[in-house]
Amino acid sequence: MHPVLRDGDYVYALWPHGKPLEGRIEAAVREAEGLTVVLCREEAERLGLAYDFVAAWITLQIHSALEAVGLTAAVSAALTAAGISCNVLAGFHHDHLLVPSAERGHAMDVLGLLGQGLVLRSERKADRESVLALTAAAFSTSPVTGLPVEGVPAEVTLLRELFDCDEYLPQFSIVAEIAGEIVGHVISTRGLVGELRLLGLGPISVEPHLQRRGIGSALLRETVRRADEAGEPGIALLGSTEYYPRFGFLPARTLGVMAPDAGWGDHFQLLPLKAWPDGVSGTFRYAAPFERR
Repeated sequence: MHPVLRDGDYVYALWPHGKPLEGRIEAAVREAEGLTVVLCREEAERLGLAYDFVAAWITLQIHSALEAVGLTAAVSAALTAAGISCNVLAGFHHDHLLVPSAERGHAMDVLGLLGQGLVLRSERKADRESVLALTAAAFSTSPVTGLPVEGVPAEVTLLRELFDCDEYLPQFSIVAEIAGEIVGHVISTRGLVGELRLLGLGPISVEPHLQRRGIGSALLRETVRRADEAGEPGIALLGSTEYYPRFGFLPARTLGVMAPDAGWGDHFQLLPLKAWPDGVSGTFRYAAPFERR
């Protein structure tokens, strides 16, 4: 599946009763109540047609038989899980999606991942045992020593406590699925620098046999997108100084934020978002379960 985004914005409008069709109409649906047309916004304005919904038009470049429901259902489910409304127009050769204009970039990202078989959605309580098992597998080898971990990895115990703590934020606990199987997870919980509320990211887990295939990157980008949309000022984490800077993370100290442990050095990083304020100064405090580690 190869999604292609058309240029411009498109709208739905009710065509005046009895008026012959004219102009560049891209699609039309006749109902008992009247004729609905879809056309570019500029054309609707030229013709004096009223409209409410402004959409981006995405064409799925794959031949789809009209009687087949699998593709439409998968696309609809993936966009719904991402919080994107969608209207589907089925042509003879392709399916066409009309999504809110402001969501065009997000929708293209979701469809790109779906083309790889990957769906991102918010974690649900019913997922938790699967997520904990995934985390155990992902951290069965220590990322610090490279040696097998004896017993239950500390990240599993931490995650279980994060699910039940006051700082848990359900919209920032995100799973990645392939064919309905959870293959990745990331969580961000409430953290503080003085009175400034930030996100503390981690742990992030991917099935060992699927690592280095972009799943972790997709989870991280989705976290950043949700955080920006929610007006969060920034995201802090402890991690690789080679991997995370490619997403815009900086040594937290350069932004006036100190690590809970001075020994972490530049591995304690922070991504300032659109709402990042000036003059931040202080030590970052993670959610309570981190403090007990």
